[in-house]
Amino acid sequence: MGSSVKQLAVLGSTGSIGQQTLEVVRALPHRFHIVGLAAGKNIGLLAKQISEFKPRFVYFHDKETQAQLPNGEYELLPLEELARHPQVDTVVIATSGKAGLAPTLAAVKAGKRICLANKESLVMAGEIITSEAKLNAAQILPIDSEHSAIWQCLEGEAQPAAQLILTASGGPFHGYSLAQLSGVTAKQALKHPSWQMGRKVTIDSATLMNKGLEVIEAHWLFNMPFDNIKVLIHPQSIVHSMVEFIDGSIKAQLSYPDMRLPIQYALSYPERLANRQLPRLDWSRINSLTFEQPDLDTFPCPKLAIAAGKKGGTYPAVLCATDEVAVELFLSQRIRFTDIAKLVEQALEEHQVVAHPTLEEIMAADTWARERVMKLIPEDSPW
Repeated sequence: MGSSVKQLAVLGSTGSIGQQTLEVVRALPHRFHIVGLAAGKNIGLLAKQISEFKPRFVYFHDKETQAQLPNGEYELLPLEELARHPQVDTVVIATSGKAGLAPTLAAVKAGKRICLANKESLVMAGEIITSEAKLNAAQILPIDSEHSAIWQCLEGEAQPAAQLILTASGGPFHGYSLAQLSGVTAKQALKHPSWQMGRKVTIDSATLMNKGLEVIEAHWLFNMPFDNIKVLIHPQSIVHSMVEFIDGSIKAQLSYPDMRLPIQYALSYPERLANRQLPRLDWSRINSLTFEQPDLDTFPCPKLAIAAGKKGGTYPAVLCATDEVAVELFLSQRIRFTDIAKLVEQALEEHQVVAHPTLEEIMAADTWARERVMKLIPEDSPW
């Protein structure tokens, strides 16, 4: 294969971002080659992906059903080993939750080019990951549409940004009151108005927790103080984020809301590649672009997340762990939608922080938070 062909490992290949990454690879096979695939529980889809892309290395989380994988000339590898393997030059971290942290760190330490879609890695261990990236000359290229937009706006600028403005669709409950929110169902919450995403990210979008996590991510990715990162509700999901400069000039990145575009930008950087499968904006159909401040009284999750990010230490790890468990509890109908923020707030209030934590201390905080949240489930929960 030519030197211009990037050798990819896709971690979380059966999830939403993983599948869309493989769509980009499928459309541009002369530029990207799949070396490794890693998945959690969806063995049926992984088997199909192995048959199509013929990876050299495979990881599957569920050891009991691993025997169901198709025969082929591939090697089963541990996740971290796959992330750091010498035959891989670009690692796509598309796993959700804390499962992305260890392989992200492994890839960073191996000096890889990392296309990062996993929020929790930088939120939980931003200090460790960014310092290791500098030490090992690893590139962390964001896949999130908001961070990709900021990154694209910063390209070619000699001076740092004065302010980052993250946009949010507002989710399916934009404009709801607290009383209305307390009665919403998982089915309603999983219907996102703009994006096709995995279940966890879709619920985080509905609570606006994803914006809080993205503010923490932006702080680490772009070395920007928390007070210089703002959030605006933009229901049309056309402007993916904006950057304000010292002279008051603002740059924005606009495109049709399709995750394949930021995925492809991260994969192909510094080039832009033509891909006929990516949708184009039809300006004749866009009547208006509106922006408003988020209602942080009704949707308190961003406020909780940003406070945890500012305090630092092990607070962000507790934030991520509590949110992850609370989202699962909501999806299994054991708590109300509004209980997600309450559980996160309570766990953060009770946590005894460790400043500048080691990875072990971060994981210990994660374990504490997961255990604690199960004891905090409200007695009047609908379960």
